[in-house]
Amino acid sequence: THIFLDFFGFGQSADIDIVLNDADTRKKAEHKGEDGRKDKYFLFYDGETVSGKVNVTLKYPGKRLEHNGVKVEFIGQIELYYDRGNHHEFVSLVKDLARPGELSQSQTFDFEFTHVEKPYESYTGQNVKLRYFLRATISRRLNDISKELDIVVHTLSTYPELNSCIKMEVGIEDCLHIEFEYNKSKYHLKDVIVGKIYFLLVRIKIRHMEIDIIKRETTGTGPNIYHENDTIAKYEIMDGAPVRGESIPIRLFLAGYEITPTMRDVNKKFSVRYYLNLVLIDEEERRYFKQQEITLWRKGDIVRRSISHQAVIASQRFEGSSNLEKSQSQSQSNEDDSS
Repeated sequence: THIFLDFFGFGQSADIDIVLNDADTRKKAEHKGEDGRKDKYFLFYDGETVSGKVNVTLKYPGKRLEHNGVKVEFIGQIELYYDRGNHHEFVSLVKDLARPGELSQSQTFDFEFTHVEKPYESYTGQNVKLRYFLRATISRRLNDISKELDIVVHTLSTYPELNSCIKMEVGIEDCLHIEFEYNKSKYHLKDVIVGKIYFLLVRIKIRHMEIDIIKRETTGTGPNIYHENDTIAKYEIMDGAPVRGESIPIRLFLAGYEITPTMRDVNKKFSVRYYLNLVLIDEEERRYFKQQEITLWRKGDIVRRSISHQAVIASQRFEGSSNLEKSQSQSQSNEDDSS
């Protein structure tokens, strides 16, 4: 039957394959799929060109392949799990590689999507998925032959200039008064949250105290809005009762946790936000908590830039240039960026 189907053009008489031009040198990034498994994909950034080859291999040499055109697409799409099959495409580019006709032998087609806009970070969540992929298609009268190649996109941010510290108070009248302070409100994904907790008044017996990092994914709009809260990290501050006037330092390293940059209202479809949650539990199992949003961002690889700045400074020093101070202050700000 298989040969019979192929002979009449019902089966797949060709294989199609996509190979990126810089596959040997391009960095790969781990990304979690819907099944929770992590795989490695080629990593791209906004504005980068995506180029490669589409290989069409005929399975039966000597047998021609009739087709209605060969094309390759670059697609960025969002899929909401409660609305399966309905894909919202925010990037959709197409290149025609061959006009309708027939292929008498296997063939390779080059393609290039120049400086492609990739505005959002790839994301697989509880209720939503944002993915980018290339799709090559041989259009046929009865059944298209197509192949997809997923890529991963990371969005980079620059160091936020205004990064005020967070100060908060938790109080229960005449029982408890706590102040806590975090060193900033915006953290990059490999940052350290540094903080301090001051106990100004303690009249209830606190048994346990922790800081949680909560990830909140929001999908949908209006009446169909879903919130999915996930505790990413738990950091025990203390076990036992604090006394008045005590202060406790906090150092929470983010690098070990599965976190993404903060995503606000992506394509009007979903948001991903992060919160620091201070939780106190007293001896009667009552819970007190205070939540504060923090912003997470992905830092670019700025090391190369600061090295080149150091080279410039060295050469200027050698020439006794008067621009020395200016370049030093410039490099200082870059080194601050990359520290």
